[in-house]
Amino acid sequence: MRPGTVVPYNRRMPDAAAIATRLLVATAIGIVVGLDRELRHKPAGLKTHALVALGAALVIVVTASLTDLNHPDTAAMTRVIQGIIAGVGFLGGGAILKGDHEMVQGLTTAASIWVVASLGIACGAGQWIAALIALGIALLVLIGGNIFEKRILDHHQRS
Repeated sequence: MRPGTVVPYNRRMPDAAAIATRLLVATAIGIVVGLDRELRHKPAGLKTHALVALGAALVIVVTASLTDLNHPDTAAMTRVIQGIIAGVGFLGGGAILKGDHEMVQGLTTAASIWVVASLGIACGAGQWIAALIALGIALLVLIGGNIFEKRILDHHQRS
């Protein structure tokens, strides 16, 4: 093709398998993080986290595929990422509540929603290693953090 030739949109469509992989992995990652929140009976659980990750990945995949899924327009992608992060901030804000004795609750759930959106962005962009490393760290914080907090509280109460 000569430079300046317009490529019909349907010829630029990325491989369906690549799209499905990005969306399914993002959803699976959201499920894994959401399972922790679900098992702890938090306001946003498995489905919420899975849908946030899927939605973030979908927006990234669609934006990237408007140019070239493997070489997307960087400026467009950064604007979309900014929009996702800002929008998810409002969703996470809904999970934060002020409870008894002026105690704030839901911050960890709000943070996990934000992280899941970021993981979805990474999956949508095909950044598998970054997504998997971040997932491992997130699970370490969520699961290991609870064990660590319990030990500190137990030690503090015995003192």
